[in-house]
Amino acid sequence: MSKISFMTPVVTAFNPDGSLDVQGNKNVYEHLIKGGVDGIVVMGSTGEFFSMSMQDKKKLVDVAAETIKGRTRLLIGASCMDWRETVELGNYAIDAGAEAVMIVPPYYFALSDASVMEYYGKVAPAIHGDILLYNFPDRTGYDLKPEIILELARAHKNIVGLKDTVEKMGHTREVIKALRPEFPEFEILSGYDDNLVHNVMSGGNGCIGGLSNLAPEITSAWAKAVREGDLEGMVKGQRTIDQMMDLYAIGTPFIPISKRAMQLRGIEISDTCTVPFLPATAEQEAQIKAFMTRVGLL
Repeated sequence: MSKISFMTPVVTAFNPDGSLDVQGNKNVYEHLIKGGVDGIVVMGSTGEFFSMSMQDKKKLVDVAAETIKGRTRLLIGASCMDWRETVELGNYAIDAGAEAVMIVPPYYFALSDASVMEYYGKVAPAIHGDILLYNFPDRTGYDLKPEIILELARAHKNIVGLKDTVEKMGHTREVIKALRPEFPEFEILSGYDDNLVHNVMSGGNGCIGGLSNLAPEITSAWAKAVREGDLEGMVKGQRTIDQMMDLYAIGTPFIPISKRAMQLRGIEISDTCTVPFLPATAEQEAQIKAFMTRVGLL
C-alpha cells in the first residue's frame, strides 16, 4: 500500500489591505508542521487560488517552499483557467521544490470527457513534475469519471494521483477499483475530512481536509491511528471529526469562518479573505466560539 496521509489544504493569509501576508502564511505553516500534518497543499480551494494574481501565487510558492520544503510534504495548486498559465505556475512550483502540483480542470462551462482529455493533454506533457488531478464537481460543474482518470493515468506518466472532493465515497471507491489493478501506487485522496477511514479501508491513501487548518494535532493523531491499525483511535478520531464537520455549516463560504477560528486558537493571522468573501459576523463568531468549546478547542 502506498503512503496513507491526512494533508492540509492550507488557508492563505492576507493583510487587511488584501496584499499577501508573508509572515502570516509562515505562522500558519509553522502551526501545521508543529501539529504533525502529513503534508501541506498550498493554493487549493481553501487557499483562494481562484482570486489571486499570478504575481501573488508565485510569491506564495516561494514563501511556502522556503518554510515547508523538507519538513513535511509540499504540494502546490497550479490551477488557472488558461492552460498556459497552469503550465507556467506548475513548473514554477516544481522548480521551487514542490513534490507535485494539483490541477483542477477548467470551470464555468461543463466540459465533455473529450475536452477534459484535451486540457490535461496540453498541460501534463508541458509540466516537468508530478501532477495530482483535482475533481470537484460542485465547483467545476462536471465530474472526472473513473474511466477518464484511468485514461489520463495511462496517457501521462506524471499524473500520479487524485484529490476527489465528492461527498459520497461511492465515487472515490469506483476510482480506486478502476485504478488499483493497473496503477497500485496511484495516490487517491478524499476531499472531505470525515471520509478518511472509509477511503483507506477501500484501498485509498487518505484525505486532504480543511479542518486540519484549525486542529492539525487532531487530524494527525487520527491518521496515525489509521496507519497503525489502532481501532480505538480510529473510532475516537471519526467521532471527533464528525462533530467538527459542523464548522463548515457556520458560514458560506467557510474560509472566513476557518480563519476566524484559527485566530481564536492564537494563530497570528488576519481573517481577511479575497473579495467578495466577508469576515465572520458577530453572530457567526459566537457560533464559532460555541463550536470550539464543544469540541474542546477553547
